[in-house]
Amino acid sequence: MIPANAAANALRWPSAVDCGVRKLLVSFCGLLLAVNAVAAEPPRPQPKSGLSYAGADVRALQADDFGNPGMLWVARGEKLWNIPTGRSGKSCASCHREAPASMKGVAARYPRIDAGDKTLLNIEGRINQCRERHQEAGALAYESEELLALTAYAAHQSRHLPVQAEINEANRAHFERGRETYYRRQGQMNLACTHCHERNAGRKLLADTISEGHGNAYPVYRLEWQSAGSLHRRLRACYFGVRAEQPAAGSAELVDLELYLASRARGLPVETPGVRR
Repeated sequence: MIPANAAANALRWPSAVDCGVRKLLVSFCGLLLAVNAVAAEPPRPQPKSGLSYAGADVRALQADDFGNPGMLWVARGEKLWNIPTGRSGKSCASCHREAPASMKGVAARYPRIDAGDKTLLNIEGRINQCRERHQEAGALAYESEELLALTAYAAHQSRHLPVQAEINEANRAHFERGRETYYRRQGQMNLACTHCHERNAGRKLLADTISEGHGNAYPVYRLEWQSAGSLHRRLRACYFGVRAEQPAAGSAELVDLELYLASRARGLPVETPGVRR
């Protein structure tokens, strides 16, 4: 028989086992909070366009529509927009009419999920999808003059509008994969995108200033290339720079990464065609 005073003490005081369990729970909760604090992305400052890291000569070249060499691809794209192609005999204008009206704001919202097959598409992917579905023509190769020109022309109609790629349930998995790629160390250099474009933005790498790595000006004319090029060409150059295996241009990995970059650039104006060194 348990004495009355012992029973009362048992009600008032937790056992040593109870105390140990409580301490363990408190420690576990603290660990969870710490893990979540590390995993959560810190709030970012207002993004800065790569143009703000460029020299005065590059900024002046981009601002001058007569001097900006990227405008040559925009002009080519305008011509291609109105030329019938494929077995359907349709041009882009057959469906979309005048691009300045129909394409305004489009590039600012891409990459997007296609409502039909639920695929994540960037502007290049959408152009090729339209060619295959509606013009009954073959897809254009990445970095081909035709695809660069049509992409530059379509994206140019959104110039000065803010990037506003939406992250929702439909594209969340793509966004997460793009973010994982952005923070994953890769290649023989064992570096991730974040090491240059977040931790060292504004610092010098040889003669260049490291930018925040936004894609709001693509396709761009790079003086290094002496040509226009897509965002995927630039991303592949980064893979090469860290001595990592390069995904194919237009691959799911790069389109997912493009979506994540668009989320980082939210609010920046579309600059297509940009000029970079």
